[in-house]
Amino acid sequence: MADEQTPTFQDQFKLFARFGDVKHNGETITLTNSDKWMRQAKVIEGKKITTTDTGIYFKQVAKVKKAITMKEYEQFLEVIVKNKKLDMEELKKKLTTCGPPQTTRTTSATAAGAVGRLTDHTKFTGTHKQRFDESGKGRGKEGRVDTPDSKGYVQGYKDEGTYDATKQ
Repeated sequence: MADEQTPTFQDQFKLFARFGDVKHNGETITLTNSDKWMRQAKVIEGKKITTTDTGIYFKQVAKVKKAITMKEYEQFLEVIVKNKKLDMEELKKKLTTCGPPQTTRTTSATAAGAVGRLTDHTKFTGTHKQRFDESGKGRGKEGRVDTPDSKGYVQGYKDEGTYDATKQ
């Protein structure tokens, strides 16, 4: 195999700190990103450590801040290790070897079934049919808004324009 360099704890911290916000510098991590990291490393499994636990311990270290630095994160891990009676080296090893942040359980768009029927302009009836031309392209405001006719006659009046002729 090629020369694969395993990431350090600091590298992983920066990757997960930046996850979801590429403009973020990676110097501080939020509780959400920390929980994502711990779930991916299988530290949060729902029995020994839960997201409730991490929320409580995170707030103890962070006080009123929403994100904590690397030094404060290590204090956070120490609080977890102390309260949950875990091994710090094993915990850090799991967090270091879990790999880069991954997105899971994403959904893809589908155009089958009901969605396909709802977006087919040829099936529209009534006034909705007027919103599209023959090719299926939307008409924009022209298809949505009835422009007022200011001629002075009501809709459907058959003798439009004959009033002046009868008066003369």
